[in-house]
Amino acid sequence: MNRVDSALKVSVGGVLAEKVLLSVFFFLGTVLGAYVEIPLPFTPVPITLQTLFVLLGAAWLGTGWAAGVQSLYLGSGALGASVFAGAASGLFSLAGPSAGYLWAFLPASILVGSLWPRAGRTFAGRAALMGAADVLILSAGTVWLALLLHVGPVRALLMGFVPFVPGEIIKVVCAAAFAPRRA
Repeated sequence: MNRVDSALKVSVGGVLAEKVLLSVFFFLGTVLGAYVEIPLPFTPVPITLQTLFVLLGAAWLGTGWAAGVQSLYLGSGALGASVFAGAASGLFSLAGPSAGYLWAFLPASILVGSLWPRAGRTFAGRAALMGAADVLILSAGTVWLALLLHVGPVRALLMGFVPFVPGEIIKVVCAAAFAPRRA
Protein backbone atom coordinates (compact mmCIF):
# COMPACT_ATOMS: atom_id res chain seq x y z
CA MET A 1 0.00 0.00 0.00
CA ASN A 2 1.48 3.34 -0.98
CA ARG A 3 1.28 6.62 0.96
CA VAL A 4 -1.66 7.96 -1.06
CA ASP A 5 -3.75 4.82 -0.45
CA SER A 6 -2.86 4.87 3.23
CA ALA A 7 -3.71 8.57 3.61
CA LEU A 8 -6.98 8.05 1.75
CA LYS A 9 -8.00 5.18 4.07
CA VAL A 10 -7.23 7.26 7.17
CA SER A 11 -9.07 10.24 5.72
CA VAL A 12 -12.15 8.23 4.72
CA GLY A 13 -12.15 6.34 8.03
CA GLY A 14 -11.71 9.59 9.93
CA VAL A 15 -14.61 11.24 8.11
CA LEU A 16 -16.84 8.23 8.75
CA ALA A 17 -15.92 8.15 12.44
CA GLU A 18 -16.59 11.89 12.68
CA LYS A 19 -20.01 11.51 11.00
CA VAL A 20 -20.95 8.64 13.31
CA LEU A 21 -19.89 10.54 16.44
CA LEU A 22 -21.69 13.70 15.32
CA SER A 23 -24.78 11.63 14.48
CA VAL A 24 -24.83 10.14 17.98
CA PHE A 25 -24.31 13.60 19.47
CA PHE A 26 -27.18 15.18 17.51
CA PHE A 27 -29.49 12.21 18.11
CA LEU A 28 -28.87 12.48 21.86
CA GLY A 29 -29.16 16.28 21.64
CA THR A 30 -32.57 15.96 20.02
CA VAL A 31 -33.64 13.47 22.71
CA LEU A 32 -32.32 15.57 25.60
CA GLY A 33 -33.73 18.71 23.95
CA ALA A 34 -37.18 17.13 24.30
CA TYR A 35 -36.63 16.85 28.05
CA VAL A 36 -35.93 20.58 28.33
CA GLU A 37 -39.53 21.64 28.12
CA ILE A 38 -41.57 24.62 29.16
CA PRO A 39 -45.29 23.88 29.24
CA LEU A 40 -47.62 26.64 28.12
CA PRO A 41 -51.10 26.83 29.68
CA PHE A 42 -52.90 27.68 26.43
CA THR A 43 -51.48 24.99 24.15
CA PRO A 44 -50.81 21.26 24.45
CA VAL A 45 -47.39 21.76 22.83
CA PRO A 46 -44.46 22.68 25.10
CA ILE A 47 -41.43 24.76 24.22
CA THR A 48 -38.37 22.49 23.86
CA LEU A 49 -34.78 22.70 22.66
CA GLN A 50 -35.22 20.05 19.98
CA THR A 51 -35.19 22.40 17.01
CA LEU A 52 -31.77 23.72 18.03
CA PHE A 53 -30.31 20.22 17.59
CA VAL A 54 -32.29 19.50 14.43
CA LEU A 55 -30.91 22.64 12.78
CA LEU A 56 -27.35 22.20 14.04
CA GLY A 57 -27.32 18.53 13.13
CA ALA A 58 -28.36 19.29 9.57
CA ALA A 59 -25.63 21.90 9.20
CA TRP A 60 -22.88 19.70 10.63
CA LEU A 61 -23.95 16.41 9.05
CA GLY A 62 -25.42 17.28 5.67
CA THR A 63 -28.59 15.96 4.11
CA GLY A 64 -28.23 12.18 4.28
CA TRP A 65 -26.76 11.86 7.75
CA ALA A 66 -29.08 14.49 9.24
CA ALA A 67 -32.13 12.83 7.69
CA GLY A 68 -30.89 9.53 9.09
CA VAL A 69 -30.56 10.99 12.58
CA GLN A 70 -34.08 12.43 12.52
CA SER A 71 -35.49 9.20 11.05
CA LEU A 72 -33.80 7.26 13.85
CA TYR A 73 -35.22 9.73 16.38
CA LEU A 74 -38.79 9.39 15.05
CA GLY A 75 -38.45 5.63 14.69
CA SER A 76 -37.09 5.22 18.21
CA GLY A 77 -40.03 7.12 19.61
CA ALA A 78 -42.52 5.20 17.48
CA LEU A 79 -41.08 1.92 18.74
CA GLY A 80 -41.47 2.91 22.39
CA ALA A 81 -38.32 4.76 23.45
CA SER A 82 -39.19 7.73 25.66
CA VAL A 83 -37.57 10.32 23.40
CA PHE A 84 -40.37 12.84 22.90
CA ALA A 85 -41.29 15.81 25.12
CA GLY A 86 -42.69 14.75 28.48
CA ALA A 87 -40.88 11.40 28.13
CA ALA A 88 -43.61 10.39 25.69
CA SER A 89 -43.24 7.58 23.20
CA GLY A 90 -45.24 5.45 20.85
CA LEU A 91 -47.32 6.00 17.79
CA PHE A 92 -49.79 8.23 19.64
CA SER A 93 -47.05 10.85 19.99
CA LEU A 94 -46.61 10.80 16.23
CA ALA A 95 -50.33 11.51 15.83
CA GLY A 96 -50.86 13.73 18.90
CA PRO A 97 -50.61 17.51 19.35
CA SER A 98 -46.83 17.68 18.71
CA ALA A 99 -46.89 15.37 15.70
CA GLY A 100 -46.76 18.08 13.03
CA TYR A 101 -43.62 19.55 14.57
CA LEU A 102 -41.99 16.15 15.01
CA TRP A 103 -42.66 14.99 11.45
CA ALA A 104 -41.30 18.29 10.12
CA PHE A 105 -37.89 17.60 11.69
CA LEU A 106 -37.10 15.35 8.73
CA PRO A 107 -37.84 17.77 5.85
CA ALA A 108 -36.27 20.64 7.85
CA SER A 109 -33.07 18.57 8.15
CA ILE A 110 -33.11 17.85 4.44
CA LEU A 111 -33.68 21.53 3.62
CA VAL A 112 -30.79 22.77 5.77
CA GLY A 113 -28.45 19.93 4.85
CA SER A 114 -28.98 20.31 1.12
CA LEU A 115 -28.62 24.10 0.98
CA TRP A 116 -25.84 24.43 3.56
CA PRO A 117 -22.91 24.47 1.11
CA ARG A 118 -24.17 27.78 -0.33
CA ALA A 119 -25.99 29.33 2.62
CA GLY A 120 -23.45 28.36 5.27
CA ARG A 121 -20.79 30.83 4.16
CA THR A 122 -22.14 33.89 5.97
CA PHE A 123 -23.94 34.37 9.26
CA ALA A 124 -26.88 35.98 7.45
CA GLY A 125 -27.12 33.03 5.06
CA ARG A 126 -26.90 30.51 7.90
CA ALA A 127 -29.55 32.32 9.93
CA ALA A 128 -31.88 32.77 6.95
CA LEU A 129 -31.71 29.10 5.98
CA MET A 130 -32.18 27.91 9.54
CA GLY A 131 -34.99 30.41 10.01
CA ALA A 132 -36.74 29.05 6.91
CA ALA A 133 -36.40 25.49 8.20
CA ASP A 134 -37.72 26.60 11.57
CA VAL A 135 -40.73 28.26 9.93
CA LEU A 136 -41.33 24.97 8.12
CA ILE A 137 -41.38 23.14 11.48
CA LEU A 138 -43.65 25.71 13.12
CA SER A 139 -45.99 25.81 10.12
CA ALA A 140 -46.36 22.04 9.92
CA GLY A 141 -46.97 21.90 13.65
CA THR A 142 -49.56 24.67 13.50
CA VAL A 143 -51.45 23.11 10.60
CA TRP A 144 -51.51 19.73 12.34
CA LEU A 145 -52.65 21.33 15.60
CA ALA A 146 -55.50 23.11 13.77
CA LEU A 147 -56.65 19.87 12.16
CA LEU A 148 -56.32 17.80 15.33
CA LEU A 149 -58.07 20.28 17.62
CA HIS A 150 -60.58 21.54 15.03
CA VAL A 151 -59.66 25.18 15.55
CA GLY A 152 -59.58 27.99 13.03
CA PRO A 153 -56.41 29.47 11.56
CA VAL A 154 -56.15 32.42 13.96
CA ARG A 155 -56.55 30.23 17.04
CA ALA A 156 -54.10 27.72 15.59
CA LEU A 157 -51.52 30.46 15.00
CA LEU A 158 -51.99 31.73 18.56
CA MET A 159 -51.57 28.22 19.96
CA GLY A 160 -48.99 26.70 17.65
CA PHE A 161 -46.86 29.39 16.06
CA VAL A 162 -46.80 32.82 17.72
CA PRO A 163 -45.83 31.73 21.26
CA PHE A 164 -42.83 29.83 19.92
CA VAL A 165 -41.36 32.62 17.76
CA PRO A 166 -39.23 34.40 20.41
CA GLY A 167 -37.57 31.15 21.52
CA GLU A 168 -37.10 29.97 17.97
CA ILE A 169 -35.36 33.21 17.04
CA ILE A 170 -32.91 32.64 19.90
CA LYS A 171 -32.35 29.02 18.82
CA VAL A 172 -31.83 30.01 15.17
CA VAL A 173 -29.27 32.68 16.15
CA CYS A 174 -27.43 30.19 18.39
CA ALA A 175 -27.53 27.47 15.75
CA ALA A 176 -26.25 29.86 13.06
CA ALA A 177 -23.45 30.96 15.38
CA PHE A 178 -22.29 27.43 16.25
CA ALA A 179 -22.78 25.82 12.86
CA PRO A 180 -19.87 25.19 10.52
CA ARG A 181 -19.10 28.04 8.16
CA ARG A 182 -19.78 25.80 5.16
CA ALA A 183 -20.25 22.10 4.47
